[in-house]
Amino acid sequence: MAVDELEYDDRQKALRREFYVELERIAHWWLDYGWDHERGGFFGEVGVDNTPVPEAEKGVVLNTRILWFFCELSRTVDAPRYRKAAERSYHYILEHFLDKAHGGVYWMLDCNGRPTDTKKQVYAQAFAIYALLAYYQLTQEPRALCEAKKAFALLERHTVDREKGGYLEAFTREWEVMEDARLSTKDLNYPKTMNTHLHVVEAYTTLYQVDPSQDVADALRYSIDCFDRYIINKGNFHLRMFMDHDWRDHSPGFTYGHDIECSWLLAKAVESLGDESVTRRLRPTLIAMADVCLKEAMGEHGEMYDGYEFDRHRVNQERVWWVQAEAMVGYYKAYCLSGEDRFYLAAERLWRFMQKYQMAGDSGEWLWLSTLDDQSHAPPYKLGAWKGPYHNGRAMLEMIRMLNN
Repeated sequence: MAVDELEYDDRQKALRREFYVELERIAHWWLDYGWDHERGGFFGEVGVDNTPVPEAEKGVVLNTRILWFFCELSRTVDAPRYRKAAERSYHYILEHFLDKAHGGVYWMLDCNGRPTDTKKQVYAQAFAIYALLAYYQLTQEPRALCEAKKAFALLERHTVDREKGGYLEAFTREWEVMEDARLSTKDLNYPKTMNTHLHVVEAYTTLYQVDPSQDVADALRYSIDCFDRYIINKGNFHLRMFMDHDWRDHSPGFTYGHDIECSWLLAKAVESLGDESVTRRLRPTLIAMADVCLKEAMGEHGEMYDGYEFDRHRVNQERVWWVQAEAMVGYYKAYCLSGEDRFYLAAERLWRFMQKYQMAGDSGEWLWLSTLDDQSHAPPYKLGAWKGPYHNGRAMLEMIRMLNN
């Protein structure tokens, strides 16, 4: 079914208005319920009933995502309240998460801001770069750029596998390789993962926009090449999730959310790099990744399922909030790359699904699982170590930007 040009323009305008409304609704919830007035920064956890858990630990992934969101929001919607949140988050990270002795950011703090886990997970260092650069873009604060470049230098110095290629996963506070490299107890313990490489690409994409120096260009090109050579399975256009030092695949399945997220984040990285030969080589692959997700992962309501499990030979049909958000952006980006209406229509259907089944109504924020799913399988929070305003907030921001172009 083709999208009529005039009809498309009207739908664009309506969608853009809806995304602005939802963007601010997300922001208001985080300011109303996430702000830790007693101990500083933001709470480490807020329950599904909007009740804070004041004693919860504060994770670096959550806090860097909060910083990134309020910086990008402030660049899109000029409101003092949003900028104040960005400033609050930035100063909290510098004061509590930044390792002044060895560089990089700690993994976890207690509720009072004291380190409880000082490991240097590369995934988290990448988010710190991403967030600090967002603050620099908002404020032109020199220290934010300086700290981001320091973190970049640490990753390039300590975490690259010089023999086999790619980025290793986890290090001690002093940057010694750790045997247990897992991001969480749900992950497999392998030294290279798609997830970490994806967010290194994401961070380096923004760094190159801010600092288009040769060393950053080389690192961005290298991180893109890791996906092209090792991580994207060109036989089925899914991502290899967990790999050993020799890049052998040990993945337990496919994760559709990461597949589609990777397709659009890599597209942004390639656009940022600005090398036409890389663009020509990768564009068909990125469209193919979106195409496979569209064929394999979509449910009857327009939603995207979570993944495919090899051991059970089945699709996990849970509808996770971040997967829906990334899929909408990914399909719309595939539409922009290919001009194929089926991607546009998939993005629009996903948005309608989220509005109906993923958002928490008047109470604000999005549910971890949709209302069609068994809520007992979801973590008992709206704000937590693995749930920030990043995926859904970023989806609103990216859709607004793409619709404005």
